[in-house]
Amino acid sequence: MVMKNALEGWKLTLLLVGGLLIMTAVALALAANPVEASRLVIRWTARCSVALFLAAFTASSLVRLVPIRITHWLSRNRRYLGLAFAASHSIHLMAIISLATQDQVLFWQLTNYGTLVSGGLAYVFIFAMATTSFDRTAAMLGSRLWRLLHRAGAWYIWTSFVVTFGKRFVMDTAYLPAMVLIFLALAIKLLARLRGSRTKSTPA
Repeated sequence: MVMKNALEGWKLTLLLVGGLLIMTAVALALAANPVEASRLVIRWTARCSVALFLAAFTASSLVRLVPIRITHWLSRNRRYLGLAFAASHSIHLMAIISLATQDQVLFWQLTNYGTLVSGGLAYVFIFAMATTSFDRTAAMLGSRLWRLLHRAGAWYIWTSFVVTFGKRFVMDTAYLPAMVLIFLALAIKLLARLRGSRTKSTPA
């Protein structure tokens, strides 16, 4: 009952967003200068974003594979975890913009036009999915288009994380845990789909 009352729905989203804001404030306080503060926020929110995204991304698959209390909780709160992910990545974007305005030379050393285009498309999906995560906007879009948007967007964002963390993993093995989680999420999705296919093909 404690989990259901305290960590469900909008309460969960507000708690997570509050934690993200506190984390951002800590980064700003710890950094030696504004540029370092922006880079610290970028790194921290990237890790938070991938964790929140993967929780929402795998929720429906996990509850099919292992229908226990925690997976049912994840499935019930998939929307709210997804909105917290959108908030985390919005802070991430603001930190990137801040870095670009503070030190353009460093910014272009760390990125390129291709990354900006692919990352920009990821944000289009993130904001579109967040906007249509409410009953009224989802109804306006229609169930077919809603499913198409959220399915395509989720897989594009997953691919974006593969590329983003994969490039850093090549240079720094500290990114190994994130890569493991990203590909574990893929395995979970494929296993759930395989189990669903077998269930449909099994005679009643």
